[in-house]
Amino acid sequence: MTATITRANGRVDVEREALLGFLAQQRAFLLTTLEGLDQEQATTRTTKSALHLAGLVKHVSEAERGWIRFIEEGPAEIDYEAQETYDFHEDTFRLVGDETLEGALADYAKTAKATEEYVRSLPDLEIANKLPAAPWFPEDAEWTARDVLLHLIRETAQHCGHADIIRESLDGRKTMG
Repeated sequence: MTATITRANGRVDVEREALLGFLAQQRAFLLTTLEGLDQEQATTRTTKSALHLAGLVKHVSEAERGWIRFIEEGPAEIDYEAQETYDFHEDTFRLVGDETLEGALADYAKTAKATEEYVRSLPDLEIANKLPAAPWFPEDAEWTARDVLLHLIRETAQHCGHADIIRESLDGRKTMG
């Protein structure tokens, strides 16, 4: 977590800093799974799924940027049945073209910094937008900036678990315990 502290009315915004702190911890756990690996190792699939460590970092970075855009701009209209949507989503889990592990890590750091700066700039965490129409969201539901931060913590933590399994399968290293 950066040294910047959000202040509201001269007081530290404890809730906002706690949420950003938990998100920073989850990011750090994810990055721990990549310590000491080169690009070949970080892009090795160790399970039947298409997941690999570099792809997980790329995915959580893209997801984080998307949810921050949601806070800023509201929901994007997405055709969840379209092949382009599916292909885009799948490509967030792998390095494509000239993408590299180094680039994915740099992008993740840039995304984290931008998220923290943006969240600290919000007047409060009550800013809300209607969720996009999707089969997994209740109709006409909305999320606040707080809800988005909680979701980002949950999503990053979920992918930390995936990363732990992949890393342990790769070389036996455990990131926790």
